[in-house]
Parts: sequence; structure tokens; C-alpha cells
Amino acid sequence: MTPTNLLILMSDQHNRQVLGCYGHPVVRTPNLDRLAARGTRFTAASTPSPICVPARASFATGRWCHQTGHWDNAHPYHGDVPSWAHRLTAQGTPAVSIGKLHYRDSSDPNGFAEEIMPLHVLDGVGDLYGLIRGDDLPLRKKNRGYVADAKGGESPYTEYDRKITAAARRWLREEAPRHRDRPWVLFVSLVCPHPPFTAPEAYYRLYPQADLPWPVQCGPEHVPLHPSIEDYRHSLNFTGFYDPATIRKALAAYFGLVSFVDDNVGQVLGALEEAGLAGSTRVLYTSDHGESLGRRGIWGKSTLYEESAAIPMLLAGPGVPAGAACTTPVSLVDGFPTVLDCVGARPDPADRPVGHSLLGIARGETPARTVLSEYHAMASRAGSYMIRHGDHKYIRHVGYPPQLFDLARDPDELHDLAPEPASRPLLWTCEAALRTLLDPEAVDARCKADQRAMIERHGGKAKVLARGTFGNTPAPGERPSFVS
Repeated sequence: MTPTNLLILMSDQHNRQVLGCYGHPVVRTPNLDRLAARGTRFTAASTPSPICVPARASFATGRWCHQTGHWDNAHPYHGDVPSWAHRLTAQGTPAVSIGKLHYRDSSDPNGFAEEIMPLHVLDGVGDLYGLIRGDDLPLRKKNRGYVADAKGGESPYTEYDRKITAAARRWLREEAPRHRDRPWVLFVSLVCPHPPFTAPEAYYRLYPQADLPWPVQCGPEHVPLHPSIEDYRHSLNFTGFYDPATIRKALAAYFGLVSFVDDNVGQVLGALEEAGLAGSTRVLYTSDHGESLGRRGIWGKSTLYEESAAIPMLLAGPGVPAGAACTTPVSLVDGFPTVLDCVGARPDPADRPVGHSLLGIARGETPARTVLSEYHAMASRAGSYMIRHGDHKYIRHVGYPPQLFDLARDPDELHDLAPEPASRPLLWTCEAALRTLLDPEAVDARCKADQRAMIERHGGKAKVLARGTFGNTPAPGERPSFVS
């Protein structure tokens, strides 16, 4: 494969179905739709973990969360495991980031030649509140507000994304031409459509609220009663249901933020064309995880249902099949080998990425592997693990009953097949496949030991509870607001 530049565009908390190219009936994403039309759209992409910090660490390192110990939003990446940025920089390939990284701190050896306007975890510590798990899950009071307060307008996040986009356009215009003798990688990482659900007015007004599709299993009479979801609902303060007007307002704001992201993506792709680099640059668009959007009576990420664990993945450029839809399961762990493959960088024998190059998969390769998503963070008593087996999705909860869904016949995951006697052979097969990757109970125990140790390093449980929770990570220059 001929080496080219690589432009990576990542958003935060983008539900895969909220994209025109993935079939959404209402949302407007013309720039991402055009990117999909000239490249390959992956229809079975998932996050390694449906929460920011672990997902981004896996994208950087090409390894599963349980392999690196980046379990949650208080165990951030800090250069401890080699990333694709390390490998590129060591070989003289420029690797620059602009925007959200959600690592520990820029003073760490994160691998990039330059971090422009980075957003890292708060105070180099992150979300200590989410470390408290087991049978005593703390209540996170702020979460209800980001739905109830949804509106049109500007927020520190929309302002930050405008600055990220401007910086990316400037880099493509001024810096990229200086590297014509070798490929480069530019990682542009936006924070929207992550809450707060405040969409700039022009985008908010695109979505008349009466016309918006209603979320699946949204009413109290329809929500699933699986204990893992009940834990999430109670800890994240979603036990009281919102009135329809509030839900529609939040949907309009989220859809508006997605269109805002699409416009920013369009501006960056426009700058790439203006610089004369579109023909020599591959483009990858993805997100760290999804957003529940009121499905099953919950909002946010942190579950292994498709709305949270599935992610958009679009790849375009030289050597990438155009107008294609690839059904092979892929993951953010595929980022590491994809980056090296795109720019022609050499792998290091010490690396052990579990991923495979998306370039090869887009061209028909089908790796013999099991794609995993795992969750060990806030609002969960114990670890959960998700794998795909053909059309079926298996979710293994430590301490709770498993779940099994046929995504071909039941894409909205309305009917859990696990309790049915006829599903037992398939459950055994899926459990065996999962155990080729990890021991669920042993990984859960190791994770909780690391989390208890982190709590003690920060003064113990009482001090962590007193510190409280701060909602979303503040944008650069924004002050955090804690609630205990």
C-alpha cells in the first residue's frame, strides 16, 4: 500500500445511528455523508470501552483496556504503553494532535511531536468518583441536568471546537506544506456532541421537535429491567423519567450538535483540499463511544447496548474502496496498525497490538479474531464484556445474568434471548470465545484492586466522596463545578 498522509477526525459521544450515511431519517450530516460516499463505511465498528478515557487509551495503544489497566476516567493514558504517536515520532514521521486527548497531562511522554490546545483529565487525576463501585454506588446528581437543561446557544465546548477547527485549518494551510518529503499524521479531536446539550442556534433550529423520532424503550412501561441497567439508572440519577417536551428538546440539541460537528469536519476537509493535499491524504472519521439518547430510559454512555458501544467509522482516500459498506467487525484498537499502515511506518517487534489495519479490512481481509468491548467504570457494580458471534451479540456481566441479542433480526436489542432454554448452546459457545481473551472474574478482581488502590492514594473513600463529581471535563480555561 502506497504511504500517504493521514488526517484523523474524532468526535466525542457520537451515536452511530445519528448520521445520514448510517440511515438516520432526520439528521443532516452532508460532509460526513460525502466522506462515506468516497470511501468505506464500517457497519460493525465498536468501542473498546463505552467511556472516554479507556476508549482513547485503546485507540492510542491498539490494546484492550484489561491489557493496559486504563480502566476508567481516573486511570488515564500517560505514555506508559507505546502508542502509534510514539512509533511515528521515533521514525521521523510528524504526528500532531489538536484538541481533546483525555490523557493524564501534556508533561507526560505521550508521543506526539506537538499537542495543540489539548484537553486532558481534570488536574491530571480525572473522575475519582467513578472509582467507587461494588454494592455502594454513589449518586451522580449532575447527570439529570444535562438533559433537562438542553437548549440552543453556545457553550465552552462549542467555543472550544471552533478553536480546534480553526487551528486544524491553519495547520493544514501553513504546516502541512513543510512536510511534503514525508507523510504526516494530524489528529483533530473535537469534543462535541458530548454534553452539555447546548447546540448553536443555527443547528438547533434545524430540528423541529415535533418531527423527531422517539427513542426506543423510552417510557417507564417499556424499559428493560436487567440489574446492570437498573444500577446505571439509579447511580446516574435517571430513575425519574423526563416529560416528552424535555426529551424532544434534548434530542434537537444533540442532533444540532451532530450537525455542528459535521460542519467543523467539512471546514477541515475543505482546508485539506485548498492545500492541494486531498489526493495524497487518507481520512479516518470515528468517535470514542456513543450516546444512549433516552433509549431504555437512560442517557449518556457506559452501557454495552449498540447506542453506547457502537461507533461510526469512515475511511477514505487512496487505496480505499469507494462507496463501500464493510460488515466485518472492527474497533478503535484497529487505529494503531491502521496509522502505521497508512504512512508506511515500521512496526516495533515489542508492540503487541490486537488490532488490524482498516486498510486491509476495507479491501476484504477478515481477521480471525473476536472484537471485544469491556466496561469497568462509574455506575457499575462489576465488570461487563461484549463480543460479537456472527449476527449475535453476547454481553457477560460479572455477578449478573448474561444477555444475548440477534442484531440481524433485532437491531434495537428489544428481545434478550439469554433466558430462553434454546439459547444455552450459543451462550456456551460465546462464553468460550470470551474466555479465549480473558477471565471475566479475574479481570474484574484486578480492576477493582487497582481502583481501591487509587482511592487510597487520594485520601480514601470519604475524601473522594467529599470531592464529588464534576460532570464533563472542563474545556481549557473553563472552571470545574463539583457536586458531592
